[in-house]
Amino acid sequence: MADNSALASTAGSTGLADSSIFDSKVAETSKENLCIRSASCVEEEMPQIETRVILVQESGKQEELIKALKEIKLPFVKMESVEEVKSLDSPEFENVFIVMDFQDSVFNELYKADCRVIGPPVVLNCAEKGEPLPFACRPLYCTSMMNLVICFTGFRKKEELVRLVTLVHHMGGVIRKDFNSKVTHLVANCTQGEKFRVAVSLGTPIMKPEWIYKAWERRDEQDFCASVDDFRNEFKVPPFQDCILSFLGFSDEEKTNMEEMTKMQGGNYLPVGDERCTHLIVEENIVKELPFEPSKKLYVVKQEWFWGSIQMDARAGETMYLYEKANTPELKKSVSLLSLNTPNSNRKRRRLKETLAQLSREADSSPFPPQTPKSCTKSTKNSTPVPSKQSARWQVAKELYQTESNYVNILATIIQLFQVPLEEEGQRGGPILAPEEIKTIFGSIPDILDVHTKIKDDLEDLIVNWDESKSIGDIFLKYSKDLVKIYPPFVNFFEMSKETIIKCEKQKPRFHAFLKINQAKPECGRQSLVELLIRPVQRLPSVALLLNDLKKHTSEENPDKSTLEKAIGSLKEVMTHINEDKRKTEAQKQIFDVVYEVDGCPANLLSSHRSLVQRVETISLGELPCDRGEQVTLFLFNDCLEIARKRHKVIGTFRSPPGHTRPPASLKHIHLMPLSQIKKVLDIRETEDCHNAFALLVRPPTEQANVLLSFQMTSEELPKENWLKMLCRHVANTICKADAENLIYTADPESFEVNTKDMDSTLSRASRAIKKTSKKVTRAFSFSKTPKRALRRALMTSQSSAEGRSPSSNEKHVMSRLASTSSLAGIPSPSLVSLPAFFERRSHTLSRSTTHLI
Repeated sequence: MADNSALASTAGSTGLADSSIFDSKVAETSKENLCIRSASCVEEEMPQIETRVILVQESGKQEELIKALKEIKLPFVKMESVEEVKSLDSPEFENVFIVMDFQDSVFNELYKADCRVIGPPVVLNCAEKGEPLPFACRPLYCTSMMNLVICFTGFRKKEELVRLVTLVHHMGGVIRKDFNSKVTHLVANCTQGEKFRVAVSLGTPIMKPEWIYKAWERRDEQDFCASVDDFRNEFKVPPFQDCILSFLGFSDEEKTNMEEMTKMQGGNYLPVGDERCTHLIVEENIVKELPFEPSKKLYVVKQEWFWGSIQMDARAGETMYLYEKANTPELKKSVSLLSLNTPNSNRKRRRLKETLAQLSREADSSPFPPQTPKSCTKSTKNSTPVPSKQSARWQVAKELYQTESNYVNILATIIQLFQVPLEEEGQRGGPILAPEEIKTIFGSIPDILDVHTKIKDDLEDLIVNWDESKSIGDIFLKYSKDLVKIYPPFVNFFEMSKETIIKCEKQKPRFHAFLKINQAKPECGRQSLVELLIRPVQRLPSVALLLNDLKKHTSEENPDKSTLEKAIGSLKEVMTHINEDKRKTEAQKQIFDVVYEVDGCPANLLSSHRSLVQRVETISLGELPCDRGEQVTLFLFNDCLEIARKRHKVIGTFRSPPGHTRPPASLKHIHLMPLSQIKKVLDIRETEDCHNAFALLVRPPTEQANVLLSFQMTSEELPKENWLKMLCRHVANTICKADAENLIYTADPESFEVNTKDMDSTLSRASRAIKKTSKKVTRAFSFSKTPKRALRRALMTSQSSAEGRSPSSNEKHVMSRLASTSSLAGIPSPSLVSLPAFFERRSHTLSRSTTHLI
């Protein structure tokens, strides 16, 4: 018996999104009444029908489902068995049954009875979006394939096809028997047939049957859509599915690369001549004749078919890329027609020789054919008047114009052949590159092309209307500001552009195929994209050389002489600006590299006025800045010193955006110290027990005493003397002091208890490891552990100097400059970062004793 107590009171309007539920009632009205009565009369006499939801068995126990029905204000009742269906039939209600499982006997009975059946996800989605229940003439479990139109091809088993069609209907999809432009997805069991070819030509996604099965497994997920790219791309039919390829005429390296790509794209490969091969890929520029007679089943295609299939992410049609033998009868006939073995062959040879000579004089030295830019339509090179006696100045000017024209053609090739197709919307298989990657690769190339097209037009006008007094320098002075604006962004980031191309070519097979196809075209002159993009880097120095040459062949009386000097000067300023801007850019990049490499590095290290000066690898010789024997890296910046130690263990990895990977940080941040806190730089003398050692006498702002940090340099590339001078120079610049030499103090290692003995011995490393493990992870960090003996000796020297006593020669040699720390310590120093709150404090006695030093 139905649970009628659960019937909710609602308004009289139906909850279905389709009004066709009235069809059954309208059909009962006689034809005579339909002809006589008006539509308004029919509506008045027909009973109002409401939508009522029947919760079948387990669905009636779902509280979330009941809550959703109340939100969309639909009445519902619960039903325990199929026998209750007849008792629930009522002319006042349109019943919609909710079934938890579309494969059990209850569902089958309701389906046979032509009942309207839906699944719980449909109700939950409607409640979430505030929409009415969708009308469906078939059972609808979820809406993950709603609005998808699907066609099938290549299925021979009827049972499998019926199963797939049923699942698509259960998920809201629509099936079409014939393929047309309205089909959104083709589910293919093979890579042949007319439907497959049409889908490839229209760019329709071609899916494996597993796509439908996996989508059905996720039918209960809220807001899941089977057409989202991340899910759909997992089940796309790869270009070389069911294909076995062989390669002829390629180098070993290229053949290995193509075989790897074949595997990645779902295919297989075998040696040339194997009967199981479906395709023979031929390098048409090398192979002139096949080593065997191919069978009728074997496709013999050019390499463009291979790369084109990868680029469009679907198997391309073979008929467009069939390989034709070089010795075909048609070709022989055409060659015979062009043969020079005729009675007039001598005259033809002479004419050919003259033509070649003319071409060698006037032909463009670039391998790039002219792109016929818009600005070139007004005149051609043939229209260029040749003076009766060609001057050296005219020859250089013509060379300048020709190289500028070649350069414009190269830039146009880069944009038309590479950038525009990559930016084009609606690419087959989706975008080849992301917009940010395209921007990184091409940068300001369009702006450079625009400016140089104008320069070329002005040069062309000058050459066409040539006169020795014409000013070429004015043309480059006219666009000098534009050159300063457009070139630095491209030149400075050229290395990044190059790295992006190499990375994308390795990680994205479709981009690799795109480059292979375009670079084989004559427009590229057999040059790679990287080789083409380096031209803007080389152009300005080339122009400067040509202008210098032009100046040499310009007389002193010619007014263009001084103008050319100004133009050359402006180009040098542009190149200087580029170099300076590049230096700043590289310095900023180095700082970012430090931030990425050092875990916990303070964010305020990033600053527009800061630059990295030197990196030094050292070992700590004292208890500070970390345990003795720890590997410490010092990053010297122009105003601060970053101290970092080697991480004992890398925990986790750096998470980066999809498609980008970065290695985990190898260093751990210890302290970011302003150079103003360094009061003295101690050069420790070389002894048997002490090599490459130095120390820093530091006054932290939160401490009452100086702190001694001692290190041993481990890298041999940078001499210790050069490193210490470099450090002192930047310290002096920071504190606005001219005498950087006075900051260096030479000391004996015994004076400060510094030694490097046994730093690399096995016993020493073992003892350090035991010491590390015995300490707590949260041990206190201190900068106030300067050796007592060194401080006492410094204190005594300071006191003796103050009392007027002459120190001994030994004391003079050791402590003559240390007393001057009091003068440096008194200088206020802005701190970049406050020292950690967990610094240890020395006893009041030690603090009072060190006060005399400062």
